[in-house]
Amino acid sequence: MVRRRPHNDWFHRAPDVGGLQRFEAFFAGHGYDMHRHDTYAIGHTLAGVQSFQYRGGWRHSVPGGTMVLHPDEVHDGEAGTEAGFKYRMMYIEPALIQQMLGGQPLPFIQNGLSNDPRLFAATATLLRSLDCPLEPLEEQDALFDLAQALNAAAAMTVRRSSFDYVAAERAREYLHSALDRTVTLEELEKHSGRDRWSLSRDFRLLFGTSPYRYLTMRRLDLVRSLLIQGQSLVSAALIAGFTDQSHMTRQFSKTYGLSPARWVKMQRR
Repeated sequence: MVRRRPHNDWFHRAPDVGGLQRFEAFFAGHGYDMHRHDTYAIGHTLAGVQSFQYRGGWRHSVPGGTMVLHPDEVHDGEAGTEAGFKYRMMYIEPALIQQMLGGQPLPFIQNGLSNDPRLFAATATLLRSLDCPLEPLEEQDALFDLAQALNAAAAMTVRRSSFDYVAAERAREYLHSALDRTVTLEELEKHSGRDRWSLSRDFRLLFGTSPYRYLTMRRLDLVRSLLIQGQSLVSAALIAGFTDQSHMTRQFSKTYGLSPARWVKMQRR
């Protein structure tokens, strides 16, 4: 990888594969404002102290542990010392974890930090190199191991009778087909075969966020892809189904803790 002088913030993103996004970054001071996204954020601090506010308190990640930020939990990020911090992280769609756990409440790691060696090893496999893509079967095996390690580290008690995974998955798939238009809960009810309020509750339990937030995030995924391709902010916003650039920019900043312009500037290839 290209090395930068340590006082320059940088961000290196690996090519996206399915529902998995991987990146490495360095921040000398303040990194991200308070924000939330609808994926798991799982990773390792490689150097320095990575400090962040999460669920009402400060957390401090150092090399040797694993960060596991639950979908839709608000957090920020900054250096805990003057030396700055370097880390590798991956964003994983909850739907991927669901596929490997067979439909159950998402594993939750208390306080966002874990010293579980199984979780560390499973995460390290997926983050070991950003420049060399994983073979498809290798990646699938690693994701399965990560899902099992998450579940074991969370030590959750499963209650399968209280939700409908099949209906929630139908609704999730329907949202992917409707990025460019307005969607109502009534539509999701009709398509999934589950009453709207039970579906809304199940969706949050199984995928970590609300149907509307999920749809917004998929639109933001498209925005990022379009910006990397060189589209303007205005064009990316309209193509992705936002009413205008301002609407997209507000949602982008709330979700990633960075403005779209700063996010584009930080990309390095």
